[in-house]
Amino acid sequence: MLSKLKKEFKSYSSPEKAKIYARFFKTGKGEYGEGDEFLGLTVPEQRKLAQKYVDLRFDEIKELLYSKYHEHRLTGFFILCYRYQKANEKDRDRIIDFYIKHKHRGNNWGLIDCVADKLLGKHILEKDKSILYALAKSESLWDRRIAIISTFEFIRNKRFEDTIRISEILLNDNHDLIQKAVGWMLREMGKRDEKELSKFLDKNYKKMPRTMLRYAVERLSKKRKEFYMKR
Repeated sequence: MLSKLKKEFKSYSSPEKAKIYARFFKTGKGEYGEGDEFLGLTVPEQRKLAQKYVDLRFDEIKELLYSKYHEHRLTGFFILCYRYQKANEKDRDRIIDFYIKHKHRGNNWGLIDCVADKLLGKHILEKDKSILYALAKSESLWDRRIAIISTFEFIRNKRFEDTIRISEILLNDNHDLIQKAVGWMLREMGKRDEKELSKFLDKNYKKMPRTMLRYAVERLSKKRKEFYMKR
């Protein structure tokens, strides 16, 4: 089954798009995505393949996750998401254990933002969330991004406590990919409850990195946005 999938990857591949994606995901020397390689598939194409091959064995999914190609890895993570949606509780536990064991293969924001909330976030919505706090304190940039992006599922359910607490842990993070992610999640919280966002900003806006703050206030009124940005 995996060999058929790889043939389909080739049929969708586009050298022109691969070059564009390599620049977009910062794969140059010294950049965060250094060395990552692309086939040139779009995300919708990868979702389509993931749904078609959702019943791949775990060893085959693992092979995708350890591929040098970005699209192989993302499709592997998509398969886990689609598998999770139709799984029973026991199988969901197994899928999440597998995801956590191999999460380091999500070594780019594009491999995290489409899946972390739909897997880890959804799985622990009603469960212990200590793993997120461990990830938020990790030295790994990608672990920290998983921690905050996973809370998007909580935000959708109007549960903001963990987003707020993890944002405060990451408040002084010096990487722009974390600052953008935190600001994004705060903005999403504000879309659902502006009072909660205002409360967070009133307490922290003077300490927040400018990138994080700019993302967080994006949907506020011009007057309030100017107030926070002037600081």
